[in-house]
Parts: sequence; structure tokens; C-alpha cells
Amino acid sequence: MYQIKVIRNFSGAHFLREYKGKCESLHGHNWKVEVIAESLELDSLGMVLDFGDLKKMIDQVLDELDHKLLNDLESFKECNPSSENIAHYIYCRLKDELSDSPVNLDQVRVWETDSSCATYKES
Repeated sequence: MYQIKVIRNFSGAHFLREYKGKCESLHGHNWKVEVIAESLELDSLGMVLDFGDLKKMIDQVLDELDHKLLNDLESFKECNPSSENIAHYIYCRLKDELSDSPVNLDQVRVWETDSSCATYKES
């Protein structure tokens, strides 16, 4: 199995509804997003997927989140925009983008600080 990883960033604000603590208040993060894609075989150029193509796909998804109040987005109207739910959201959007490709999406990891992250992957 071959894997590639791309790291991108976005900034946004959120608050966690019904959370009893500081995160219940509006605050922001500079999130770091790691995306790992994989394939059993390499393409004719010897790649899983061109890094530039994967970056473009990720950036299109992150543009929907960047400099937004995440709670206002339709996808987070009913579920909290926690790092876990953000990772799941990004994973699902990218999975759709790669659906016609021989490349599989392995996981999405979202860092809200240098020491705290959440990962989503299908089992």
C-alpha cells in the first residue's frame, strides 16, 4: 500500500453548544488539516496522486470553512463543529471528490492546537 499526506490550514471560529467550559464561548482556531490518501498501485507516473491535485481538492473544501463562523454553516447547524465533526465533514467531502478515482481516502486529521487533534477514518 502506498500513502501520501498533504497538510493544509484554515482559520475559523466556533463555539460548542451545551459544553460546560470555555469552549462554549465563541472563539477561533488556526486549524491544521492532514489528509492521507492511499492506493495499492501507482499511476503511470509513479504516483498515488499528484500532490497538487490533492491540494486543490482539499483547498476547495477548506474554502467553505475558512474565515467562517462554523456554527452558521448548514453542516454544523445541528451538530457541534468539534474537531471530530470537522474531520468527518472534510473526510466525507473529499471521499466524494475521489469517488471516481482508484485512490482511497485513508484518514483526515484536524489539529485545533499544536497538541490537540482529532482523526476520522472509516473502519
